[in-house]
Order: sequence, then structure tokens, then C-alpha cells
Amino acid sequence: MDLTTLPTLTALSNCVTMVEKDNVKIVRIIHDKAVAGIALHGGHVLSFQPKGQPDLIWMSSDTLFDGKAALRGGIPVCWPWFGRIAAPAHGFARSTEWTLVEHRENEQGVMISLGLETSEQTLAIWPHHFQIRLLVEIRDTLQVTLEIINTDKKEWVFSGALHTYLNVGDIRQTETTGMGLEYLDNLNHGQKTAGTNSLVLTDTIDRVYTQPEAQIRVKDPVLNRTLLIKNHGHNSAVLWNPWSQGAQAMADMDNEGYQTMLCVESTWHANSLEEGKTLQPGERYQLSTTLSAQ
Repeated sequence: MDLTTLPTLTALSNCVTMVEKDNVKIVRIIHDKAVAGIALHGGHVLSFQPKGQPDLIWMSSDTLFDGKAALRGGIPVCWPWFGRIAAPAHGFARSTEWTLVEHRENEQGVMISLGLETSEQTLAIWPHHFQIRLLVEIRDTLQVTLEIINTDKKEWVFSGALHTYLNVGDIRQTETTGMGLEYLDNLNHGQKTAGTNSLVLTDTIDRVYTQPEAQIRVKDPVLNRTLLIKNHGHNSAVLWNPWSQGAQAMADMDNEGYQTMLCVESTWHANSLEEGKTLQPGERYQLSTTLSAQ
């Protein structure tokens, strides 16, 4: 996604400006190391383009920047739950307005911090008090950390994901390794399934890999690079591509969009609201993903 052509609303520093696309304000970073963008709507990373590289992040050309719908592509923040175990699907964080908390920069890169806290709107959906921070570090690599803090007087349970859409040259030629051998197949009622060491897609996929390695590798011969994904604080890695039938069913994805994307997600997966990660009052937890190209 090319953010460089959007006019500047506010210059926050030499490298950080605020811009707007339709009804969505975007924190734009233009640094010697990389160009990146983060939407306040959803706390949503839209782009990360290291110097001399195509974007590592995929965005749908048909996504709506109306300030209401969740954005299609980028790195959606799925929280306080992941999946369709409650409404709205994937939680409310990805369709709520976040606040810019802090920005710092030096020769090595830029750090952006966004925040979201309890409000009347969130309490109507999820009756708990919380504070979350999205820490985005833009250097030669992109590191995204979701820090979750229980500000309530009682424990609560969450699940979630950093739902990264990777930009690839041709999904049919893309080989993924490091995701592990065992997965729950969401296309087959979550059945536990034994996989293989290497994955090249020929059809739709929706899998929760329960024993991922420390690093997942996505080899992309068309763009002549390998994408490296390192996740932390997760209990699984979700791999997803809707394929042609799924893309056609989504109004915010063009029919051919599936050909150039693959989701590799840092996920705390749970089958229900009650089965997630428990956080005590005052306790905090971090879920993160780090992306780079080789």
C-alpha cells in the first residue's frame, strides 16, 4: 500500500506524520530503514516496506476506509477474542478507534505506541476493564507487540491474534515451513490433523498449528525472498488463505486478491470465551510477531 502520496495533516517529527485516507487517520513513518503506516482505526498496521524491498504486508485493494468496518489485510488486532466464539467476530479491537500514545525515533528506526482502554462501548460488548498497548517498532525488521493489562478488580479471560497478511508474489509457488506438523483443521470441524514439514497451497486453508517452531519461513521465488516470522506469547500459529471461492464471497477482497497473500498469525487460540488465557488484576501479558525478509 503506497502511503507516500497521501497529503500530510500533521507533522509529528522528521519521520512521523499524520495522514488520512477517506475516513481513517493513519500514522505514516518514512525513515531511511523503511516506510510504514498504522491506522488509528483498529490499531491496524497497514504497510511495512523496508528500503529496497516490496511491501511485506498485503492490503486488499477493495478494503473500505470508512472508519467503521474492520480493514481487510495488514495486521488486524483480534482481541479480546479470536475467531467467531463471540460477536463481533475477532473481537472489537480491530474496529475501534485507538489513540496515538507515543512516538520515538533514532537512526535505527521508529517506535510507535497506540492505546485502547475501557469505554462505555467496550463494556457493552465485553464487561471487563482493560488497557492495551500496541507497540510497533519499524527498523530493518517490523516488530508488533500487543501488551494486554487487566485493570479490573477481578480476573478475566481472553484470546487473540496478530492476524498478519503477508504479501507474496504467487501463492501457488510459495512454500511455507516451520509451522509444525500438527494442526486443527477449521475446514473439518477443528479436527486434529497430522501435516508435513513443507506446505505449498493448491486450495483454501484455515489451520491452527499447535506446535509451531520458533521461526516460520515463507519462501517466495516470484519476489525472490524468504519472509521470516518469529512469534512470541502465542500458543499456536494460524495459517489462512480463502482461495478463489472465499475471495469472491468477501465484498472487501477483489476476486484475485487471494493469489498474492498468506496469513501467518501469532495467536492465543481458544475454543470458547471460557478457555482462553486468564489474566489476574494488575497482571499484563504480551503477544508479538516479528517480520523480516531474507
